[in-house]
Amino acid sequence: MAMNVGSPSASGDPEVMIDINTTPLIDVMLVLLIMLIVTIPIQLHSVELNLPQGNPPPPLVEPEVVRIHIEADGAILWNGEPVAGLPALEPRLASAAAQAVQPELHVRPDRAAAYHTVAAVMAAIQRNQLTKIGLVGSEQFL
Repeated sequence: MAMNVGSPSASGDPEVMIDINTTPLIDVMLVLLIMLIVTIPIQLHSVELNLPQGNPPPPLVEPEVVRIHIEADGAILWNGEPVAGLPALEPRLASAAAQAVQPELHVRPDRAAAYHTVAAVMAAIQRNQLTKIGLVGSEQFL
């Protein structure tokens, strides 16, 4: 119990209390929080996938693979055969792009090859609109 010790007002009436009673507000907020927690569905940490059953059929025709090696000194090899720079590589890429079924290009740059040489070869491949490209031998860069 508490007692208000102070000067009484002139009229003798007790002073009006200005503080807000926050207990009902907190009770309502807690009830709303509990209702929200109860109504939210449980989140599942799995993704449902419908995967095909069985083995896929083997490809009818094995794809042709063209291996392009870029050596440390900037030399370019087309299936192990030296190519005299980018101007000589362009016609080979154009003929590969003109085929009915484009061959797969496996580009293998040497670890010490200059970046601009590798970028120039990749740009030449893109200019000739070849789409089946793979960079192989990336384990040497780890």
